[in-house]
Amino acid sequence: MSPSLLAERTAGRLNPRQEQAARAKGVSPGRTRAVAIARGVAGVVVLALVWELLPIVGVFDRYFIPPLHEVLQALADLATSGELARHLRASLVRSGSGFLLATAAAIPLGAAIAWYRPVREFVQPVLEVFRNTAALALLPVFTLILGIGEASKIAIITYACFFPILLSTIAGVATVDPQLLRSARVLGLSPAATFRKVVFPAAVPTIFTGIRISGAASILVLIAAEMVGAKAGLGFLIMYANFNFLIPKMYAAILVTSLLGLAVNYGLVGLERRFSRWRA
Repeated sequence: MSPSLLAERTAGRLNPRQEQAARAKGVSPGRTRAVAIARGVAGVVVLALVWELLPIVGVFDRYFIPPLHEVLQALADLATSGELARHLRASLVRSGSGFLLATAAAIPLGAAIAWYRPVREFVQPVLEVFRNTAALALLPVFTLILGIGEASKIAIITYACFFPILLSTIAGVATVDPQLLRSARVLGLSPAATFRKVVFPAAVPTIFTGIRISGAASILVLIAAEMVGAKAGLGFLIMYANFNFLIPKMYAAILVTSLLGLAVNYGLVGLERRFSRWRA
């Protein structure tokens, strides 16, 4: 394998199937990736043109679905006035706090549960019940107990993020290849060293599946939570703009929410690659 191709593989830019297809066609992996990026950009451009043109030609009522340039103008006004930064900062603090609390609690707890099989079998049904209870269905409960302030919003986000990470950690640790465990015993590793050097690294890809699901959930639940009793945040901005018929501003806030979700997802993908370099 050439050094350039190895670099592409190590950076996570190509999977083996894409690499084999590129080789079979006689096309360099770098060119294949450039074509894929160009197609993705073209898809975004087409979506933007559809959004811009359909309200203008009258397919949609432009009052309810304004053209894209009006939404972007409202977004620019929010950014220059400082209003967007205030709402974005409030949302990031809430979602980040809930997500980090859930991650810090779920990974060690999930690893401990998975490491001891009787405990795992005892708590698994209970965890499945909580996992399948929609977080937003419990929003009134959190509001009743913690009020409409910051505590209830962070708590509901923590709850929504906790169980995907917990169950992914349990699955990742519990399904480590037994051959790896036997090899660790042959090498004389202690249980703690086996977990630290063998089990946890092998479980990282599965754990990050739950972390990425939770990253998306932290944004989705955040918006709903901010629609109740909040004075700042993207969810509050969406509801405020809707109630006051500031339609372009409402769509601008929705667009920012989508971009925030994309940024969180790509950030977690990059973090996963950093912790999974051995897989390259």
